[in-house]
Amino acid sequence: MEGVSSLDEPLKKLLGGATAKVMAEHLDLHTVGDLLHHYPRRYEERGKLTALTDLPLDEHVTVVAQVADARILTFNNGRGKRLEVTLTDGSGRLQLVFFGHGVHKPHKELLPGRQAMFAGKVSVFNRKMQLAHPTYQLLDASDADEASEAVDAFAGRLLPIYPACKQLDSWRIAKAVDAVLPSARDAVDPLPASLREGRGFTPLPEALLKVHRPQTRADIEDAKARLKWDEAFVLQVALARRRYADTQLPAAARRRVADGLLDAFDAKLPFTLTEGQEKVSKEIFDDLATEHPMHRLLQGEVGSGKTMVALRAMLAVVDAGGQAAMLAPTEVLAQQHHRSITEMMGELAEGGMLGGSDRGTKVVLLTGSMGAAARRQALLDLVTGEAGIVIGTHALIEDKVRFHDLGLVVVDEQHRFGVEQRDALRSKGKQPPHLLVMTATPIPRTVAMTVFGDLETSVLDQLPAGRSPIASHVVPAKDKPHFLTRAWERVAEEVENGHQAYVVCPRIGDDAEEAEGRGGKKAKAKKAAPEEDGEKRPPLAVLEIADQLRGGALSGLSVEVLHGRMHPDEKDDVMRRFAAGEVDVLVATTVIEVGVNVPNATAMVIMDADRFGVSQLHQLRGRVGRGSAPGLCLLVSEAHEASPARARLSAVAATLDGFELSRIDLEQRREGDVLGQAQSGVRSSLRMLTVIDDEEVIAAAREEAVAIVAADPELERLPELRTVLAALLDKEREEYLDKG
Repeated sequence: MEGVSSLDEPLKKLLGGATAKVMAEHLDLHTVGDLLHHYPRRYEERGKLTALTDLPLDEHVTVVAQVADARILTFNNGRGKRLEVTLTDGSGRLQLVFFGHGVHKPHKELLPGRQAMFAGKVSVFNRKMQLAHPTYQLLDASDADEASEAVDAFAGRLLPIYPACKQLDSWRIAKAVDAVLPSARDAVDPLPASLREGRGFTPLPEALLKVHRPQTRADIEDAKARLKWDEAFVLQVALARRRYADTQLPAAARRRVADGLLDAFDAKLPFTLTEGQEKVSKEIFDDLATEHPMHRLLQGEVGSGKTMVALRAMLAVVDAGGQAAMLAPTEVLAQQHHRSITEMMGELAEGGMLGGSDRGTKVVLLTGSMGAAARRQALLDLVTGEAGIVIGTHALIEDKVRFHDLGLVVVDEQHRFGVEQRDALRSKGKQPPHLLVMTATPIPRTVAMTVFGDLETSVLDQLPAGRSPIASHVVPAKDKPHFLTRAWERVAEEVENGHQAYVVCPRIGDDAEEAEGRGGKKAKAKKAAPEEDGEKRPPLAVLEIADQLRGGALSGLSVEVLHGRMHPDEKDDVMRRFAAGEVDVLVATTVIEVGVNVPNATAMVIMDADRFGVSQLHQLRGRVGRGSAPGLCLLVSEAHEASPARARLSAVAATLDGFELSRIDLEQRREGDVLGQAQSGVRSSLRMLTVIDDEEVIAAAREEAVAIVAADPELERLPELRTVLAALLDKEREEYLDKG
């Protein structure tokens, strides 16, 4: 396409090597187009001050404020100098601190009454919010100096405040945008003309100009409406094409058979299925009976009985002559699923063995660390069709694994598996197998439409009878150490009452991990931020906490550890003994996050809980309260009371509703984090759209996208849209879509 070239220009051509390098490394901006799509976070009016009262802790901010007073203080017997400047916005105050040789220039320039833009990281010192060594730009310089020239470069009265980083302030980014703004007129417009005119959207070049250099607030609204729509629409077209490609694939219909394994299994169930399980099962059985592959996402609250629904789907496929594979993200989880499925099936899982049912099948486990002989036997059972059900980790995707007739793939915990893995497993069937994806992280409707737009969605929102409520509390270990002492007493009380407990830590604490930390990326990241060293200790570790508990608060109890680097047999042994009630307290990493089912475990203490995400905490908490006794979850944290981390923990403690928590999670994380993980193959393209607030935009864009793809699957009549899609999709995904 002609015209796309100027947006593909590398930034170093226009901005020089040093600036381009910082933009690439710290902001992931590489081309002119990338910078044009790096939109202002908000806009300040030149004469108006920023509210200083609610600045986010630990974040890099840019504020417009007025100097109230400035004074130089000496310390170290007069050898050291410190400049303290107090800013005001009329309601709140903010302290600035400059040290050493850096005090002279600001002391001359930051006089009381002066207005400026300040950028820096918000921290707390002596219970006051402060910015240490901020960069600043004067906004009311009286003489025609450089500062006022730079300010005049901003159009009108609205100052765009860009997402910035320590190495590059918002106003320097604004200057760089000025250099590339003329290229905006070459932007390829992805919207079909009829759609753009029908919805009254501003043309794309004009929208880019308005978003970066608005004259009025109305300009900003205009630009946002257009740019949001583009993001939603292009993504929905990519997903609609993928869905369309999937519907063109052939699949073997697996119709439900009477008097087979499934009926035998249902007959021996000691409980009745919930209404939700019945409804979702029917949706799945209907999909399995069609000659195109099912692509269904099964979301369910922690403990809502997803595994039961998936197992019944697998049994129906085995009845119809096919095989079913369940893919789990970790070995611990694969073993756990294998154990619980063989227990649920009983003699039906012993097909071909003595004492097995004549209607039974074999259920095999396949993981990377199995012994050679067991692995050989498992592979043989798969290729002959002896094993109707296989459960494994991504070892299942390896080239050596062959199936007799793979009919259904169940993927557990979608967020750990990308589209590529799904496709690799799918290629194992004579024809593409049906696909059921399970996730225990409830996903708001808009996210499901955006991230999993190529899947139909089923939701299990009832909990089976017999699940108990879980009380959750935040334990502020730093401010109130006696609360932590009480937490360990509560654990001991639970054990005394015949129950068990989990203690979860973010780190293992063994030598291998330390070495990785020293050599890997994490170590580098640490080096880049020396000012944080004082405040950030390494996360608490399983091995250290277990030793402390054995020798202190929980001495006399049986305390064992579980983490990902233990030998699989050792892990299995610990899990088995914990499930059997022989271990009182299990100190573990997040390997227990999903699928682990020990009804007698009633208490969980999560150390450094602020180091985990909201949905992860919700997952972990779901391991307790699985029996008839109430559950208790204690979130231990040293985070400052006013910090976003503490707000996150309070939100988790306040509700057990996973959908509500996933909404909070989304609001608190950057959109790209949520989508980047899950899109797998689509570069996270959302800069303006917020999935949580823009439900109507997403729903409308999806409708238009479906209609366009149905009428023109290859987009032959829309070359501009194809061009923009090609830029969004990486090569693999593009090839996949073109197969359709």
